[in-house]
Amino acid sequence: MTARIPDCIDALTAQGIAVETATGPVERKSRDFYWYSPILKRQLADVRADFLATPESEAELRDILATCFRFDVPVTVRGAGTGNYGQAMPLKGGCVLLTERLNRIEIGTGRVIAGPGAIIAEIEREARETGREIRLFPSTVATATIGGFIAGGSSGVGAIRWGGLRNPANIHRLRLLTMEAEPQVIELTGADVHKAAHAYGVNGVITEVELPIDPATAWREVLVGLPDTQAALAFAFACGDDPDILNRMISLFEPGIAEAYFLRHRKLTNPGEALVAVYVSAQTLPALEALVGKMGGTVRYRDGAQEGRFPELYEIGWNHTTLRALKVDPTITYLQMMLGEDVSGQVTAIKNRFADEVMIHIEFTRIEGKVRAVALPLVRYTDEARLERIITILEEELGLTVFNPHRVTLEEGGMKETDPAQLEFKRRTDPKGLLNPGKMIAWDNPDWVPEAGRSYLFGATAGED
Repeated sequence: MTARIPDCIDALTAQGIAVETATGPVERKSRDFYWYSPILKRQLADVRADFLATPESEAELRDILATCFRFDVPVTVRGAGTGNYGQAMPLKGGCVLLTERLNRIEIGTGRVIAGPGAIIAEIEREARETGREIRLFPSTVATATIGGFIAGGSSGVGAIRWGGLRNPANIHRLRLLTMEAEPQVIELTGADVHKAAHAYGVNGVITEVELPIDPATAWREVLVGLPDTQAALAFAFACGDDPDILNRMISLFEPGIAEAYFLRHRKLTNPGEALVAVYVSAQTLPALEALVGKMGGTVRYRDGAQEGRFPELYEIGWNHTTLRALKVDPTITYLQMMLGEDVSGQVTAIKNRFADEVMIHIEFTRIEGKVRAVALPLVRYTDEARLERIITILEEELGLTVFNPHRVTLEEGGMKETDPAQLEFKRRTDPKGLLNPGKMIAWDNPDWVPEAGRSYLFGATAGED
């Protein structure tokens, strides 16, 4: 199957669809935040689309998909490009489909309906004008699109209250278009939304999302200093479990992270302290402050209590922690891990094994009603072999589950196995395998199993990266 790029561009142009072929824009829109990973930065350096297409409506989107299908042209959907794993990068070239003009927002009672290109901060703003708020958003909320967040993300601010995107209650409905000769509309609800959520756009193009919205809460930002990481862990879990405290975010940073990388906030902290950043409701702020005192902490910052303007606390949490570090030290990278029941013991084991080579950063979420810790540690990068060795030690020696952000595929970066339901859905929605090809191992190898130190890239198994 050979893509007929010129014929496709001519056909789209004849239909009045906005097509861009200039080198500069095409190269820029063929990139996301893949450079968080030094491995992906090397592997994906030459990835580039052949052209961009920007639909103005679902009807135009349908025409783009039908035309690209006819000429065997791969299509990779892109929102704002804030993903970190190469999700929006066209491994096989072809068309990058931009959703920026599909940005309708409709606020209803208890729900919002939005186009995939709607900026999440704008959804939150419009919801708050009606006395409501959204449940989850990434730290890149100011620029990220809702379609990109659902297709590429998994969690974010709000997860300590509502859980991640895999909680069926957090996505009511997804509307998709298939990629075939006559693209069809499919609507997913309930558990079926996970056929397309966190699927990198490989099995249908999201055209509309319906999400729950809840009565708005007045949130306060609080930065708490604690003597060490273990004290910070105890405080974070106590904060998450306290029924008298309503949280929207709990983020933990080991001593030294703020001093080195939080250039605006570090003057608020004491050297050698671990930090916990909390979004707490104004109504339950007194309960939080009481807990801080009880557990030997000190409130180092509370919005409105200090002179000067500081970035929102979510802009030092989640993957913004890595971004802050990268701005100071370009050799920094990161990992993602789910921690188990003995978080204290696991953190101790990590520090004993790696010392300052791995710096503890933890976000707290809720899974099946229980507070859980998700680690996004900063890593001092030396070379690819050492990074792979660190991952192997964490998994095989320390027994941790690593969701590898240095892999471009769904399976290697998250699920650790192929997903039969997603594969079957892709066969239905994308019979030629043209949607974001190269990102789903199961399409080429449904029996794939992970192997330490090896990656699956561009449709072939690679050795040591």
